[in-house]
Amino acid sequence: MRDLLDRLVALVKRFEGCRLTAYQDLVGVWTIGWGETLGVVEGVIWTQEQADAVLRLRVGQFLLAALKRCPQLHLEPPGRSIACTSLAYNIGVGAFGASSVCRNTTRLRYLAAADSILLWNKAGGRVIPGLTNRRKLERTTYLT
Repeated sequence: MRDLLDRLVALVKRFEGCRLTAYQDLVGVWTIGWGETLGVVEGVIWTQEQADAVLRLRVGQFLLAALKRCPQLHLEPPGRSIACTSLAYNIGVGAFGASSVCRNTTRLRYLAAADSILLWNKAGGRVIPGLTNRRKLERTTYLT
């Protein structure tokens, strides 16, 4: 489980970037650290150690939440859990649970699930190149 969590943290870090002062993301949500939004308000400042610790904790929480919403992931290769958790971390657990990624995984339609990951590349209604790159890597991770 530790290896899975380490791989997941590395994937999230690759795309989130870390900022130690609260800022508003592309759609105006207050964010800090490695993409953390829970309880973040203007003026919050973290240390790097805080950001790293919160990321590890939250990624673990998102992993459990993704497994709860898509129980089939318990039976799948680690890459599928990593990809789905990274997606859930970025779009939210509710959106992931209602997604065609989750539905198709449950139905064992793996290629359809992987392709559905690519649909989540927008913020504020427009395609974001960084999200497109992230989704391509999540898709590849899901299929390996």
